[in-house]
Amino acid sequence: MVTEPVYWDPFDRDIARDPYPVYARLRAEAPLYYNATHDFWAVSRYDDVDRALLDWRTFSSARGPILEIIKAGVEIPPGTLLMEDPPAHDIHRGLLARVFTPRRILSLEPEIRKLCVRSLDRLDGLDRFDLMAAYANEVPMRVIGMLLGIPEADQQAVRDRTDDNLRTVPGQQMQVGERAIPSADTFAEYIDWRAEHPSDDLMTELLHAEFVDTEGTTRTLTRQEILTYVSVVAGAGNETTARLIGWLGSLLARHPEQRAELAADPRLIPNAIEETLRFEPTGHAIARYVTTDVEIRGQVVPAGTVLMILVASANRDAERWTEPDRFDIHRKVSNLRTFGLGTHFCLGASLARLEARVAMEELLARFPRWDVEWEGLTLSPTSTVRGWETLPLLVG
Repeated sequence: MVTEPVYWDPFDRDIARDPYPVYARLRAEAPLYYNATHDFWAVSRYDDVDRALLDWRTFSSARGPILEIIKAGVEIPPGTLLMEDPPAHDIHRGLLARVFTPRRILSLEPEIRKLCVRSLDRLDGLDRFDLMAAYANEVPMRVIGMLLGIPEADQQAVRDRTDDNLRTVPGQQMQVGERAIPSADTFAEYIDWRAEHPSDDLMTELLHAEFVDTEGTTRTLTRQEILTYVSVVAGAGNETTARLIGWLGSLLARHPEQRAELAADPRLIPNAIEETLRFEPTGHAIARYVTTDVEIRGQVVPAGTVLMILVASANRDAERWTEPDRFDIHRKVSNLRTFGLGTHFCLGASLARLEARVAMEELLARFPRWDVEWEGLTLSPTSTVRGWETLPLLVG
């Protein structure tokens, strides 16, 4: 029996439905993989993923973290943390780190809980609802809106515009325009209004924050830099957290005995979130621009090419995890790569974990049991984020 060579394609919707068998073959047969169709290399084993994430000089973020953006060669505006290398990255990250302090994140919990309860109140009396539309999309949108200082009436429209920039025609690549951050102008009027009406939110802090730039000059951010910051936070904080909540919803439906444990003892929820982040990460691949010829697995990856770092594969590498394809809320989870590693470790990781914890505490308290209409599931049409577009639940 002749087996076809392994093939992985981030735009292939058939693969996206269940990519894990392909990842297993990549790790076994082609740990350094080359895709001639789209001209990129990929690493899938845990050790290689770590090496690529840590070596930012060789595997650069300066052209973007998405294959299509790197290939398009668009200009990256300053302040785009996901698309910068040190020293500029460290300076700009430091500004946001002032806002995303552990104390500040924890202080948001009462407000996040109110948002969750309010969303669930609307579902009282229903025996069926779409978890994504009614809850998973709603909560992160409101939290980010609150952080940024966007009026509640405008939050849905802002989220929709940001969301649309990630969406693709199934099987096709993301369309990249002249700018890497096309949604920045969405926030212009809010920035201008907040300059005249300061408040306790991220926009106000960014407007007044002083820092030393790469030229050694002490200054505040320009209007364009603030627009970039805000659009990056809005995009990163909405989509991925919503998909995480969605994965929790479907995985706990498939494992009702584990869901019952969480309902009986909510203290288990944080570890269940870690296992979900490992088992079904929302972002599967991180792209990097290769700055110099580099040897990986005995082959030379040439300068000027793109390396895809398959963090979702690393999260199921049997060299790192025991029974990696088994979902277990009691698993000891450490060294996840879902949020990255090193210089670009996700600044919003603690906020995502907090939102997911509170969202699950409140959902399980209100609806300790649910089933999924499995035939009604649809995956989101993006090449960058993998998660449910719709997740119809049956409760009661």
